[in-house]
Amino acid sequence: MKLNCLIVDDDEMSRNVISHFISKTDFLELVETFENAIEASNYLKSGDIDVIFLDINMPEMTGMEMIQTLDEDFEVILITSASQYAVEAFEKSVTDYLVKPVDYARFLKASQKALKNIETKRLKTDNLNEIYVKADNKLVRLQLDNLIYVEALADYVIIHTPEKKYIVHYTMKGIENRLPSKQFARIHRSYIVNTERIDALEDNSIVIKDKYLPIGASYKESLMGRLNLL
Repeated sequence: MKLNCLIVDDDEMSRNVISHFISKTDFLELVETFENAIEASNYLKSGDIDVIFLDINMPEMTGMEMIQTLDEDFEVILITSASQYAVEAFEKSVTDYLVKPVDYARFLKASQKALKNIETKRLKTDNLNEIYVKADNKLVRLQLDNLIYVEALADYVIIHTPEKKYIVHYTMKGIENRLPSKQFARIHRSYIVNTERIDALEDNSIVIKDKYLPIGASYKESLMGRLNLL
């Protein structure tokens, strides 16, 4: 499993150190870096991120303020020179709290903790057979077998079923973490499909009924490995 990572730190040297540490860690993949929390927060609305390496003392929006805007789908590892925020940080359920300068061994321990947390969350979803979504001011129960695919729409996702579409304020990463990985596969930044609903593969697309969904290059190898090909 590869974890997609984001670095948010206004110090260039610190960003370079963490970038180097990520490059040395086989289960981490650096996706993007930001100098300020506001730009990072905007990116997270559509970005496909698992782990955020986050500084605290930054202009305009601090790391602690950014945490308030996040949901529980992100593993947050604080990397800061300010040790006095540790208690507050763990009250906000951060994954770990590292004080600069950080050595690789300590970085790796924090990253392994993030990996374990994500693996545990995904194992819990494997036995689920239903989800609840908010629609028309009520919670509607959806059987996962009836869910065909999920489509990204800015800050929302569209859940497609044979009978209806449900628009939910959620990220693709968030919905992916709540669907059983044995039944659902991410095929593109904008699409998650129910593999049991796939009718065919044609060129670089998946066909579900009369709908053609693109397969992203970075997702193709993983998808093909899951299919029972002859």
